[in-house]
Formats: sequence, C-alpha cells, structure tokens
Amino acid sequence: MLREAAPHLVHVHNLFPNFGRSWVRRWPGPLVATLHNFRPLCAGATLYRDGAPCTSCPAGDRWAGLRHGCYRDSRLATLPLAWAGRHGLAGDPLVARADRLVLLSDMCRDTYVRAGVAPRRAALIPNFVPDGPWSLKPGKGWVFVGRLSPEKGIQELLRLWPADEPLDVIGDGPLSAPCRAEAPAGVRFLGALPHSEVRALLPKHAGLVFPSLCAEGAPLVYLEALAAGLPVLALRGSAVSQAVDAQNTGRVIGWDEPLSAVLRDSSAAFPGLRLHCRDIYEQHYSESVWSSRMTELYRELTRHQNGPAQEISGGVAK
Repeated sequence: MLREAAPHLVHVHNLFPNFGRSWVRRWPGPLVATLHNFRPLCAGATLYRDGAPCTSCPAGDRWAGLRHGCYRDSRLATLPLAWAGRHGLAGDPLVARADRLVLLSDMCRDTYVRAGVAPRRAALIPNFVPDGPWSLKPGKGWVFVGRLSPEKGIQELLRLWPADEPLDVIGDGPLSAPCRAEAPAGVRFLGALPHSEVRALLPKHAGLVFPSLCAEGAPLVYLEALAAGLPVLALRGSAVSQAVDAQNTGRVIGWDEPLSAVLRDSSAAFPGLRLHCRDIYEQHYSESVWSSRMTELYRELTRHQNGPAQEISGGVAK
C-alpha cells in the first residue's frame, strides 16, 4: 500500500499492540515516529510500578516487567511485550529505523536519550490543542482532570485535601469508589465529561491540580489548562511539574508541604498568572506552532529528494 501511494515521508504514531513493524526495515524513504509514552522502554508504558517510579527494564533488567506482570497485571499478557523488548531500544524495529523520533516533552526526550537514542534523532515537538474559551477573570476552587487510577496520585491527593477547599474531580477509573469514600466534604465528583464540557469548566476554577506519581508522557490536560488561562499546581516528579517549573505556569510542590497553606498562597498568586499561561500556550502549544515545527522537520528529511520539499505546506506532506 505504501509503495502504491508513494508518499514522500511516512509518519507513524502508534503501532501498539498488534500492527507489524518488520516492514519499516524495508521502507526506503524518510520515516518519522512519534513516541507518545514509554512503551518501548516499559511494558506498562508508564515507568511506574507498585506506587513508585520504576526504571528496571530500561536499566537492563529486561524481564522485570514479566516478573511483575506490568501489562494489565498479567504475566501472560506481558510476555509478548517482554519478548519484544528483550534487546532494548536497539531491538525495536521502529525506534531503531526511524530517521527522527518525535518526543512530546523535555522529560520524555531526556528519558529516551538516556536509554540510548542519539540526541540528533530525538526531535522535541510538543502536542497542541485547539484554542478554546478563556477568561482573565479569576475562577474559584480547584479542579483535577484525569483517570482515577493509582499512577495519577488522586487518592493520595484526596487524603491530604483540606475539607474547606473546593475541588472538582473530573474523570473516572478503577479508584472511583475508594476516592469517593475517602474524599473530604469540599470535593465534588463530576464523573467523565465530554471534552467540550471540560474545556468550558476549566477557566471557571482558580487552578488545575496535577498530582501524578509517574513521569507521564505529555498530558494534554496541561495544554488545555494553559489554553484556558488556568495556572497549574503540580506535585513534583512528572513531566508536567517539570514544565510548570520551566515555564512559570503555576507552582510545583512536594508531598510533604502543608497543602492548606499552599492552596491559600496559590489562590492569591494564580490570578496574576492567567495571562502568562495564555502566552505560554500561544508560544509553545498552539496549532500554528505545532504545524510550523512539524513542517520544518518534514522539510529537513525530504530536502534531498526530488521535488517533495516544495510540495510540503501546512504540516502536511503530499
């Protein structure tokens, strides 16, 4: 099919779980692959296990994921992934063959470079989200948006959350029941909402709370918050906390800091960051910025072919 279509460039986003990879070694043209998570390094894709970050497999213990059943809590389900990853990144046909690997955050890029990806092949091009409703008018209360699962840190957050601080929890997942049981009085569970409703609700809050316990790839909720002019309170350790620190889009704290005082101080400081958050969105995470970066990558890889470079426009290679 690719030979018939004769594209100037092939860009692969996700071949997991059951799409073939052997063809990439035979494809003669430029090849780009976006790595949305840590699956090539970790059967669970999160570099997280048993309540803590885990780098056993990329550190060389290739069968750790199988011993712990890291994919779907099943050794049987993990076996094909462990076998495929037994030689590390060098044994992954797509990662080994791609001319460029697109990484979505500084933390992702650093992780893959430490695991053996040559820096020249690692292109940092964050995702984008469409622009949406936003307001400089300060909102009230806090909001969490995400899956209610162990790696997201929501249960640990609720155990520390002050009863007099309002928090809206948007999302669902396996920890829904225990989270509801442990939540203090000021917490509302709104369940899983349509994307449009989430975007409309974000700017009505004082800030987004991001308590993830794992590194994360590049959560879109951070981009959505900035598009809505919403500062972020992040717990240290994730790609989002690293971005908040680097871009001054909120505050990063540790789990041992007194949450009541942090929330009180952040409520006072965050209104002054709303315009800055919008600026960061427009500079780094808008559709036009993403399109420009991706187009330049495509131009670079197709520059020496006959004709394709001038046929690339708006981020789309014909």
